[in-house]
This record gives sequence, C-alpha cells and structure tokens, in this order.
Amino acid sequence: MSEHPSKSILLEEKQRVYRELDRVKSDFASRGWFPGTSGNLSMRVGGFSPEQFTFAVTASGKDKAASTPEDFLLVDEKGAPCEPTALKPSAETLIHCEIYRQTGCGAIFHIHTVYNSLVSELFWDRKSVPVEGVELIKAFNIWDEEAVIDVPIVSNFADIPKIVPEVRDRLDKRIPGILLRKHGIYAWGRDAFEARKHLEAFEFLFEYVYKLKLVQGR
Repeated sequence: MSEHPSKSILLEEKQRVYRELDRVKSDFASRGWFPGTSGNLSMRVGGFSPEQFTFAVTASGKDKAASTPEDFLLVDEKGAPCEPTALKPSAETLIHCEIYRQTGCGAIFHIHTVYNSLVSELFWDRKSVPVEGVELIKAFNIWDEEAVIDVPIVSNFADIPKIVPEVRDRLDKRIPGILLRKHGIYAWGRDAFEARKHLEAFEFLFEYVYKLKLVQGR
C-alpha cells in the first residue's frame, strides 16, 4: 500500500498554509463572520486524488478572533488527524472532505451570516437560491449575458454524516458554493484567494436577493 500523501508534506509547506489560514481567519473575524466561534476554514496541502488527500482545518471550539498555535491541524480524506494531537477538527470537517473529494479544490471557507441564513430559509422549498442578472455572478467565471444561477441548499442535521450524501447529490460544480439551511455558506476555490473572492460574491448576492424581495414585497 502506498504511503499516504500527508507523510511527505514538508514542515514549511504546512506552516505556509497555517499562516495563510490565520490571515483569512483574522480578516473574517474582523467582519463578524464567526459569531460564537462558529464557522470553519480549510486549505488542501500536498498531493491530491479523490481517494487520498490532506488538508489543514480549523480546530473545534476556538475563538477565531484570537491567534494561537493550536488553531489548525492536518486531517486526511476521512477527516482524521494526520499527527498525534489533542485538538479536535471542526465538527463539520466531513463536509469539507466531501467537497474536496468532488471538486479537487484548494480551499473551503464556511461562515454564518444573517443574510446567508435568511435566504436559505426563504428559498428552502425550492432547495436553491435563484440569482438573476447580477454583475457579481461573474466572480464565479460565469460570463453569460443576464446570467441566472441557483445556489443549492441542503438540509442541516445535528448528525453531520447525514448531511454528506445531500452535499454529494446537490453540489453543482458550476457554482462554487452550497448552503446549509439556516446555517451558512460553504464556498471554495482553487486557492485561498479564489475561495475568498467567491465567498464575498455569495455574501453580496444573498444580501441583494433578500433586499430585492423586501422591495418587491414578496
């Protein structure tokens, strides 16, 4: 059996990813995107195949406004720590595992905001948030005139493994994000820069869609 990719990850590569995640964490915390220690971040590190990969993820229960040496840990494609540690990966690590497996992306950012939670409930019956003709759709490399997208919404269960099959079934590779009902958005990209860009675009679009419904009175 071949050696797991995590065994060949250089210390400096791991440190680089931790530093980049720390910068993103600090930025998002300053925007109020991690209320009550919620949310989680991850970045893939090392080689990738759908069957074997490694990523750094935020540790569970940490104050994301603070920066400590215990903020992140490495996990494998099953969400299990790759190194001896007392830290626990984020409770939602299995969702990250599935998104990496399906997309091969390089980073996944998950936040809880009022607008992404509101629209996930407003459009729950149709299981997706419709966005029509808004400029920020171009952030997803969709350049159609008056483009229309539907951001998938999946159920939110306390038992995280029950969410994973819905993520697998509903994920749309054209749309780099998926909503958990009354919970928050997962956005991803090739790297941290692109994942952040996508996340910011989703947040703008969700606020737009919500306020448009208010203006239209429906």
